[in-house]
Amino acid sequence: MAREPLLRRLVGAILRARREAQGRTLRDVATDARVSVAYLSEIERGRKEASSEVLVAVCGALGMGLADLLAEAHRTLVGHAQVVDLTAGVPGRTSGGTLHVLQPAHAAGPTTAAPAQVLLRAA
Repeated sequence: MAREPLLRRLVGAILRARREAQGRTLRDVATDARVSVAYLSEIERGRKEASSEVLVAVCGALGMGLADLLAEAHRTLVGHAQVVDLTAGVPGRTSGGTLHVLQPAHAAGPTTAAPAQVLLRAA
C-alpha cells in the first residue's frame, strides 16, 4: 500500500489544481489573498506549511472555503485507508477484530463534512 501523502503537499496540489482550472496565475491569486507570489508558490509545491489564516485567504481568493479544501484532502486520504486488525498482539485474543470503512466521507459531496462510518467486530 502506498504511503499517505504529506498534508502540506496534498493541500498545495489541491490549491494549484484549483488555480490552474480557473486559468489564473500565481500573481493573480497571491494578490487577491494578500500573500507573496513566492510564498504561494512554496505552498503549492508543498514546501511550506501554511497557517489556517493563510489557507482561508488563499481559498477565498480561489472562491472556495477552507471546508472545501479539507474535504478534498480528506477524499484523497480516504483512498489510503486500510483494514486494521485491532486484536493483533493482544494476549489471549485471536486475530479477527477489524476496522472497515463502510461509507467514505466523500460520498456526502465536496462541501459537506461527514465522518466515515465504521464497524468494529471482535473475534
